[in-house]
Amino acid sequence: MIMASKPVLMLEDAKRVAAAAEAEAQQNKWRVVIAVVDDGGHLLYLQRSHDTQFGSVETALQKAQAAVAFQRPTKTSEDAVMSGRLIHLALPGVIPAEGGVPLEIDGVIVGGLGISGVRSFQDGQIAAAGAAALT
Repeated sequence: MIMASKPVLMLEDAKRVAAAAEAEAQQNKWRVVIAVVDDGGHLLYLQRSHDTQFGSVETALQKAQAAVAFQRPTKTSEDAVMSGRLIHLALPGVIPAEGGVPLEIDGVIVGGLGISGVRSFQDGQIAAAGAAALT
């Protein structure tokens, strides 16, 4: 029997990603929710600035899950909807708003990062900073 192996996103990795995302948010004085999920979309780590709207908790989680499920940034769906491809609105689990990105180790998707709390492009900026912490 041949056993396959793959990289796994560990809690320590999730915390490192979240810390990098938080640093970007704090540098810009943005209050956000940061959600990190594993490759099955299960929550590994979540943090919310004390004064961030609680509606951003579920949004950040959904962005992270969508990034894993579709193996691409949520900006892809946002761009598609903005260009008139409304079918993206009917796809289960899609959230057409920037701020969700897949997390990769050695070219393998190991999880997702979702950010919510500020404007969509700002969420995306924070997510990019967080994802860069894995490389």
